[in-house]
Amino acid sequence: MNHADSTRVQEYIGDPVSESPVVDYETLEEVFEDIQKDIRFDHELNGCLNCGICTATCPAAHYYDFSPREIVQLLWTENLEGIYDAMQEKIWACAQCYTCAARCPFGNSPGGLVMIMRETAIKHGMESAKEVLRPFSRVMLKLITTGNQLAPNMITPDHFPDWGPNISRVDAPLPLLRKAIPMPTMNTMDTAWEVNLKTSVELYTIWEETGVLDQLETMDENLFDVIEDIIDEKREELEEWEEEQEEEDDD
Repeated sequence: MNHADSTRVQEYIGDPVSESPVVDYETLEEVFEDIQKDIRFDHELNGCLNCGICTATCPAAHYYDFSPREIVQLLWTENLEGIYDAMQEKIWACAQCYTCAARCPFGNSPGGLVMIMRETAIKHGMESAKEVLRPFSRVMLKLITTGNQLAPNMITPDHFPDWGPNISRVDAPLPLLRKAIPMPTMNTMDTAWEVNLKTSVELYTIWEETGVLDQLETMDENLFDVIEDIIDEKREELEEWEEEQEEEDDD
């Protein structure tokens, strides 16, 4: 064997007795590079004393297989295999409360690092990201097409079984209670608030230019197709409205 041609770097990462497919080293490097080149990365990671204060005060760490300290250690030591593995499940347990950032003596923000890792997981179309976002497809559809996340009448036990057993307690007379809200824009049950046509189209343009819709297509192609059709329809409506306004001005 020619030792000059050998390498200690693993070409593939994975458990040989597992049914999960192996991950090539180039993919691991690409994922880490995308995390590292994020403009927030150097602000959120400043070193690690391995003191464990972040994990000791983390609410999610008490209930899930999640440790803010582990996330920081993986990134600080550039453990590519560990980083990729954490992105398959662990990073989705973070509640983004940023208690870790408030406690860290080094000024790290594990919650901020998790956010970068989540966005990278979406960019790379990881199955973990698809599974986490799948229950929120209705919310994303409504947010992107109407500018609202939820309408009050959508919060019913039948519509949100994935919210757990306590959702069955939602049996209050919502229309009656909404009428007591002082702001008139909040009285409606159809939408949380009204967004006009021009604003909606402007939002679509922002989401297109910033790559949000590209990421959505990676996560859920069917949902992307539905939203794209709605966007095209609203743009046509806006063009027709603007033409009508021009004709009225000419008259």
